[in-house]
Amino acid sequence: EVQLVESGGGLVQPGGSLRLSCKVSGFTFDDYRIGWFRQAPGQVREGVSCMSSRDGSTYYADSIKGRFTISVDNAKSTMYLQMNNLKPEDTAVYYCAASKATVDCRIGLGFPFWGRGTLVTASL
Repeated sequence: EVQLVESGGGLVQPGGSLRLSCKVSGFTFDDYRIGWFRQAPGQVREGVSCMSSRDGSTYYADSIKGRFTISVDNAKSTMYLQMNNLKPEDTAVYYCAASKATVDCRIGLGFPFWGRGTLVTASL
């Protein structure tokens, strides 16, 4: 069964860094599209970054481009989101997700498998 578990969230000052991890099971990265999403209270879900091994493509939201990096460690069955120069507006619950089919990364349309989320708070 496909499962995803996030970790690495926490409290950090603006300008600081965090690395989120997502341990996956039940699938291999070469067969799936993967992504990171976030949702703040009262806001719609936002696609942060996605990657597909089928075509080698990546996506980054304009709001985080140049600050966040998505990566995969196949040996550890883990995907990562390195977050640098965090801003207060980055505060949200962050989710990892996976899909076997072609999907839209902007808001996570079509992603059937999700982790339960990890909270990131960038505040003084």
